[in-house]
Amino acid sequence: MKFNKQQWEWIFYDWANSGYAMLVTTAVFPIYFKVVALQGGISSADSTAYWGYANSFSTLIIALLAPLLGALADYPHAKRRWLNIFTWLGIVTAMILGSLPANGTLAWLWLIIVYVISNMGYSGSNLFYDSFLTDVADDEQMDEVSSAGFGFGYLGGVLSFAVFLVAELTNGFGILDGNGVARFSFWLSAGWWLLFAWPLMKNGQQRYGVPDTENRIANSWQRVLQTLRHINHYRQAFWFLVAYFFFIDGVDTIVTMATVIGEDLGIKTTTLMIVMLVVQLIAAPFSMLYAWLAKKTSTRRALLLSIIVYMLICLYALKLKSAADFWVLAILVGTSQGGIQALSRSYFGRLIPKSDSSEFFGFYNILGKFSAILGPVLVGLATQWTGNSRWGIFSLVILFVIGLVIFLILPRLNDVKP
Repeated sequence: MKFNKQQWEWIFYDWANSGYAMLVTTAVFPIYFKVVALQGGISSADSTAYWGYANSFSTLIIALLAPLLGALADYPHAKRRWLNIFTWLGIVTAMILGSLPANGTLAWLWLIIVYVISNMGYSGSNLFYDSFLTDVADDEQMDEVSSAGFGFGYLGGVLSFAVFLVAELTNGFGILDGNGVARFSFWLSAGWWLLFAWPLMKNGQQRYGVPDTENRIANSWQRVLQTLRHINHYRQAFWFLVAYFFFIDGVDTIVTMATVIGEDLGIKTTTLMIVMLVVQLIAAPFSMLYAWLAKKTSTRRALLLSIIVYMLICLYALKLKSAADFWVLAILVGTSQGGIQALSRSYFGRLIPKSDSSEFFGFYNILGKFSAILGPVLVGLATQWTGNSRWGIFSLVILFVIGLVIFLILPRLNDVKP
């Protein structure tokens, strides 16, 4: 892999915030929240549902603001500034999560409130990070650079998670109790994020942008509205986003709900932690494998394969009865999780005008975030209705089928001129 300095800085930002994604969003905090909620008198099924609702709500504000924020970031030298603002928001609130008490009837509520704010920082920073792809890579490199970002991101998640596991297996280095180890992981995610994100935060160079203006906010709204009025000029990008809305919803929901589903199956916390670690290890090389597959065939075919794999995952969820079944499900997720995310980003990046990349990635993120509202709610409702979380995961197959059908009827990328 031959990447230049700026590309490596961009790639390592994914390495940096993957510690947060792994420790806070995916592995440790969901379990910690369920423990605190149960101690506060909340049932297991309700705590699972509340976790889904919290993830939905935490993305709503960013989803609503994404096009405007993206348009604001397209002005000269603005993209890095907005990246830094939201990165600091995520880092500081992750530290606060590590400082909140675990005891008390309302402790779970305070955790959810701070998590909502923290996830806004994480989600918002990813909007600007994604849009930097067009600045660091040309069309021919996008698949490879985007996949490297996810691949190294998974490795960063593994290493930060390994530090947490050492703390877990050594009883908090001999000085922390169980809750203390969990809170340590939130501090660890914040420090990891800052350390490895700093090069891009400091040196990120914006190659493309729109002409500056005195009133950036008003002008940004005008640009967003103009894009919406002339959406027929970007028909391929628009319909890809509609397909993306559905299939990425299922992907993100499986990631955010995985650990609480495992808890509902009675799988031990330590086992869940190891499963999450293995998923990251599998996802890293498979992300690059999907980039190779896209180069050998096409990005479109590689994406279609990843969607089909996720449909099989949803069907397999009905079989979940034991830890072994959960292992199989997790391994299947690891094979395609990075590929579907990386190639979606690079595929879209080649469809849009480079000067307005942040604005268009704002629309990319708004659909991604709104889909993240639908999926967890769907899982929560199906779980509460049936009393079984397996049906919650299975219900996501609807989203993958819709996304697949829309993507199948899109013309090939080579037939469309952005």
